Amino acid sequence: MRTDSLTRFARPAAALGLLLLAACGRQDDAVYQGYVEGEYLYIASPEAGRLDTLTVRRGQQVAAAAPLFALESARENAAREQAAAQLAAATAQLEDSATGKRAPEVDVSRAQLAQAEAASRRSAAQLARDTAQFRAGGVARAQLDDSREQARSDAARVRELRAQVEVANLPGRQEQRRAQAAQVEAARAALAQADWTLAQKRLAAPTAALVFDTLYRVGEWVPAGSPVVSLLPPGNIKVRFFVPETVAGALKPGQQATVRCDGCGEPVPVRIDYISPQAEYTPPVIYSRETRGKLVYMVEARPAPDAAMRLHPGQPVEAALQ
Repeated sequence: MRTDSLTRFARPAAALGLLLLAACGRQDDAVYQGYVEGEYLYIASPEAGRLDTLTVRRGQQVAAAAPLFALESARENAAREQAAAQLAAATAQLEDSATGKRAPEVDVSRAQLAQAEAASRRSAAQLARDTAQFRAGGVARAQLDDSREQARSDAARVRELRAQVEVANLPGRQEQRRAQAAQVEAARAALAQADWTLAQKRLAAPTAALVFDTLYRVGEWVPAGSPVVSLLPPGNIKVRFFVPETVAGALKPGQQATVRCDGCGEPVPVRIDYISPQAEYTPPVIYSRETRGKLVYMVEARPAPDAAMRLHPGQPVEAALQ
C-alpha cells in the first residue's frame, strides 16, 4: 500500500520534472553563448623619435582631438624654420623682379645720363667751331677729325645711358619671373611638407575613446610606425555569439537582439550587422541530418555607443534574439 501510494505521487512529480527540464531546454535553446570583442585603434607616428611626453594613462577616457603623446621634434622644428625662411626669400625675389631696379639705382643712371648729355653738347659745339675754323684754314684736318670722333662718341654714350634708364624702369623678363614663381611654389611645398612632418610628432585622439593601453614609456625610442597608445572607441565594441544552422538562415543584418553578462544589470540591446557565411566547428563528415545540428555560425552585433561602455572585451555573454 505504501509502495503504491509512493508510486502514485512519484509519477506526477516525474512528469513535472520533465516539463521543467523541457522548459529549461527551450529557454537554453533561445540563448546563445558568445563574448565581447574590441576593435582597437593603434595610434602610431610615421616618424621615429624619442618619446618626449605621454599625456594619457591606461583606463582614461579621452575626447576627440585630445593630445595623446609627442615625440622629440627639435630636428623637425629646425627644418620647418628653414623652409619658412626659404619661402620668404623666394617671395621677396619674385616681388623684386616685378618692380625693376630700386629708385636709388635709377637715380644714378639718370645722373650719368645728364653728364653724358652735357658732354655731348660740348663736343657738338666744339665740332661746329672746328668745322668753321677748318674752312677758314685756322685748324688742321686732324683736329677736325678728332672733334668729329669725340662728338660721335659722346652721342653714343647718351644713347646707351638713355637705354639703361628705360631698362631700369622695366620689370624682370617674363621667363625670369616664371622661374622665380616656380621657386616660390617649390618653397611653399617644402614648407607644407615640413609642417606635416612636424605634426606627425604630436598625435591626438581621432575620436572619443577609452585608453586601453600605453606601449612605451617617456624617454624610450619609438621606431617609425610603432603604436604608442591603443584606443577603444565605444563604436568599436561588438558582441560575437554563435547560433545553430537552423537559426542562422532566419537572421538578417539590422535585426535586434539583447545580451546579458555578469554584473551588467539590465540586458544590453544590440543590432546584428554581420552573419558569417561559413560554419564554425564543422565536423569532417558529409552533412547529414544529424551532423547539421552540430554546425554553428558566428554572428556579430553592436550595441549603441552609450550602452557599449557596460561591456568589456573578453567578457562572456548570452545573446537572445528578438
